[in-house]
Amino acid sequence: MKTHLLIALTLLANTALAADTELTLVLRDHRFEPAELQVPAGKKIKLRIENKDATPEEFESHELNREKIVAGNSVISVYVGPLEPGRYPFYGEFNPKTAQGVLVAQ
Repeated sequence: MKTHLLIALTLLANTALAADTELTLVLRDHRFEPAELQVPAGKKIKLRIENKDATPEEFESHELNREKIVAGNSVISVYVGPLEPGRYPFYGEFNPKTAQGVLVAQ
């Protein structure tokens, strides 16, 4: 009985960490593509950030309370949410004039 309870709790914990939605942002020429990304409000989101540039970038958002380095020619995942409806800007700290974007939760 204890084993079944432990398995059930482990599965429940793993399910709680899973994202409801997975979306991709691409960094190319120090710009985020797309620059505006529609996301569902009230859902956990997994952002897959793919850096096509040879140089690193830092995904940063004060509104999302996230900052994470994306090495050149690599992929990372950033988890956010659930988000209230609204606009959540983000930028690349190493190229803030060009690497800008926004998540729009609806």
